[in-house]
Amino acid sequence: MSTRKATVLVFLAGIVPLAASSGRAAGPEGPAFQTSDRCLACHNGMKTASGGDFSIGVDWRASVMGNSSRDPYWQASVRRETLDHAVASSEIQDDCSICHMPIVRYEEKDQGRKAQLFPHLPLRQDKTAQAKAAADSVSCSVCHQITSQLLGTPASYSGNFVIGGYGGGMHPESGQFDIDSALMQVMSSSTGGFRPQKGEQITSSELCATCHTLTTHALGPDGREIGSLPEQMPYPEWLHSDYRTQRTCQSCHMPAVPEETPIARILSRPRQGVVRHDFIAANFFLQHLLARHHDELDVAAQPSELEAAAANTVRFIQSEAARIAVSQPRIENNTLAVSVTVENLSGHKFPTAFPARRAWLHVSIHDREGHAVFESGALRANGSIAGNDNDDDPARYEPHYREIRDPGEVQIYESILSDPHGGVTTGLLAATGYLKDNRLLPHGFDKGSAPAEIAVHGDALVDPAFSDRGDTVRYVIGLGSTAGPYRVEAELWYQPVGYRWANNLKPYDTAPEPRLFTGYYDAMGAMSAVLVVRAQTTSN
Repeated sequence: MSTRKATVLVFLAGIVPLAASSGRAAGPEGPAFQTSDRCLACHNGMKTASGGDFSIGVDWRASVMGNSSRDPYWQASVRRETLDHAVASSEIQDDCSICHMPIVRYEEKDQGRKAQLFPHLPLRQDKTAQAKAAADSVSCSVCHQITSQLLGTPASYSGNFVIGGYGGGMHPESGQFDIDSALMQVMSSSTGGFRPQKGEQITSSELCATCHTLTTHALGPDGREIGSLPEQMPYPEWLHSDYRTQRTCQSCHMPAVPEETPIARILSRPRQGVVRHDFIAANFFLQHLLARHHDELDVAAQPSELEAAAANTVRFIQSEAARIAVSQPRIENNTLAVSVTVENLSGHKFPTAFPARRAWLHVSIHDREGHAVFESGALRANGSIAGNDNDDDPARYEPHYREIRDPGEVQIYESILSDPHGGVTTGLLAATGYLKDNRLLPHGFDKGSAPAEIAVHGDALVDPAFSDRGDTVRYVIGLGSTAGPYRVEAELWYQPVGYRWANNLKPYDTAPEPRLFTGYYDAMGAMSAVLVVRAQTTSN
């Protein structure tokens, strides 16, 4: 062995014991998975060419991916489903673990068992090896061991990815780059059998599609399937847009460092195109929540890291998600008419994925003295939207509007789930379809030819002003005895967990997870939403 390599191995041994395993119990060929603590020693603390910090582990542990199993909203939602469908509780926990606790789920499946969530909660109290793997959420050795097998096909969706080398031999870990043989041996020695290699699939949208294309199955009282729901479809939405030939998921959500950067702290030469692992997306609310309740939820990232990640998420949304425009107001017969157009700039619907997410228009008109003449869509202190039927009554919802004349009418871009009887529901395993889906469409998305799983539902389907170029809503407002000129302001707001989706968990608060989350939500209120973009104009 060369002196250099021996020195490196001594260095690694001082960081993590070479024989230790944080994942499945090690056999003669080593563990099937490793938790992130075995990776971060070498993949933190790198420097870009200009001297900036580049720490893969620090970025990841403050991300939603790095906290998927700690997410109290997910935990509360799983508990709700098991209470609604008690006969299928074991199957529900197993299914919901596929993408939120993948190490545990994969290993339990290998042993012919179903993965369970609640025996591990609270995560801070259970310190077993399996609980450690459960808490590690979507860990390094999960994504980097996914092979190209089945990717891009429906067989890979809903978390049906294939792990390479599972069950014996060296475990290939796929990355962006070709790896020198010396580094291969160092990593294999330090991790107990993981061998890095270049894998094209790691940079493909099809890799992300495995967990981010999800169909759920509605259950009857006896636990039998009675229907299905295309719950999360960002990948098929992307496929049906212009972005499929322009940008991958990773190019937006794992942006490349704009200068040469090493990928490891030792023996690694700088490379061009190294990507960040903050998995930036849209759930700033969870990152704020984890920062506030860091100790109680046993979060690995520091509160300052989580708050910084949340701020970065908000900047991303505000710069990349949408744009808005307001037409020049026209005044006739003491009535002001103005149009607001909002355009989606992302590569899928906005908002996309989990149906608790919503965006909406807040439009206000003020007279010459600054007094409010009209307001639609104001955010209340508790996180609800003034005038939204669904926030006030769980059995109702706002339709898609072409024209708004009353403050009680609000244009909300959302998906409203339907139960088998046509009623409104927020129970995923009670839902068999959509009553409304007018989420903003990406460029190139033809709503007339869209497959059923990504279809537009409700009046937006036939509204000529709702298309892949945006949505235009006309506001026609009586001015009464007020005097102009009038200032018209239009804002697009976004909320990762809508008020109704959170408050529908309150009837389940005899269980600890719904009680914990709804308490968190009530305390944060208006912090659950963020202003995306704003435009204004003044009448003549």
